[in-house]
Amino acid sequence: MNWSLFKRFIPGKTAAAVTTVVIPRSEHPITHALISANALKVLNRLREAGYASLLVGGCVRDLMLGREPKDFDVVTDARPEQIRAVFRNARLIGRRFRLAHVHFGREIIEVATFRASPRAGAIDMDEATDAESGRLLRDNVFGSQEEDAVRRDFTVNALYYNFRDDSVMDYVGGARDLKQGILRVIGDPVERYREDPVRMLRVIRFAAKLGFRIEPASAAPIHEMGMLLMEVPPARMFEEVLKLFHSGYAVSTFELLRHYGLFKFLFPLTEDSLGREQEGFPITLLPRALASTDARVTEDKPVNPAFLFAALLWEPLRFAARERIAKGQPEYQAWQSAAEDVLRAQLRHITIPKRFSFPMREIWLLQTKFERRSGKQAWRLLENKRLRAAYDFLLLRAHAGEESQELAEWWTRFQAVDPVERQAMIDALAPSERPEGKRRRRRRRSRPADHAPQQ
Repeated sequence: MNWSLFKRFIPGKTAAAVTTVVIPRSEHPITHALISANALKVLNRLREAGYASLLVGGCVRDLMLGREPKDFDVVTDARPEQIRAVFRNARLIGRRFRLAHVHFGREIIEVATFRASPRAGAIDMDEATDAESGRLLRDNVFGSQEEDAVRRDFTVNALYYNFRDDSVMDYVGGARDLKQGILRVIGDPVERYREDPVRMLRVIRFAAKLGFRIEPASAAPIHEMGMLLMEVPPARMFEEVLKLFHSGYAVSTFELLRHYGLFKFLFPLTEDSLGREQEGFPITLLPRALASTDARVTEDKPVNPAFLFAALLWEPLRFAARERIAKGQPEYQAWQSAAEDVLRAQLRHITIPKRFSFPMREIWLLQTKFERRSGKQAWRLLENKRLRAAYDFLLLRAHAGEESQELAEWWTRFQAVDPVERQAMIDALAPSERPEGKRRRRRRRSRPADHAPQQ
């Protein structure tokens, strides 16, 4: 192993000596062939313009692990306006964290400027953080590459691929942690979680995704600091939940969230419901739904947030509806009012946009209609645009044991056969499920002439 080491002193309020490890091309697996062609264009043009040009973050981490990166992030010493001057196809975004998106058709290469932590003394800390909570409000303090590494979240995400000499640069021990399968927060975990409580969710997400163990000092504060998630805006939490459960590792993410006591701050009603049992058996619908989501992501099939939230909130909805029915409320009305109450309570924690909450409610309410198959009811349900999602949810319920397998199989066959066979299936239903003879409509008595409507 021929890694170069040297130390550099970073000044400021949190002054520290950073040991830099330079891993030469011969000692790591990254080659140009593994990098996106558009990312190479960005790196090359920045270098030609006289700026530093490096890959950083998850793409370097994944390439070092032999995985295919989902996207490529570039970092440079050029300021955002200078980046835009180099790339006519660049668009500056962000307020708290100003950066550039360089567009190549459907692919976007993110380009950021080296940043320093506000705690390094570059700006007034009163302006950068909230005085009471310590949360970071602004992060547009530019700095050196070493300062940029120290302000990142985890050591394994602070590796840099230098396009000039094809080396990998490590300032915080990320290469070592990568080899040992350790996820470690850079700096004081308590301080970093207080700056941005969402970092606790990121710890869970990367631990699940990479299969790494969380370093003890990074894991210890999570149980006590989870309540800080309640201060995060619900709209931001929606995006974080999608990252947690739509990355292909939803089952392990769910288990880690519950293990570290964070799930209850995301879905408190669901956490309470999962503590109960159904007729002496543990509730399994949600784990099955998450496993199904993982399978779809692995197979590169689309996943629907409406279906995810329908599964995440199903147990509290079911308990609330059953309580209303037990008190004498009509079934459909009970499900409707329960859905409204559960959704209203959940929105205090996570914003669910209407484009997802509306179909989620339809998936829920259609569950009450699958047993109504007689007459024209099955035909009408067959024409409903949410049938497929609701049917998939019915299958989950049947596999979890809360709905009959026979009903699920009936609907599976009903969708597959021709119209003649469908009618035969309806006619073959038990007498109790068939419609009674049609009632004769009462003939309305004609109105007196003086009350006739005017033409």
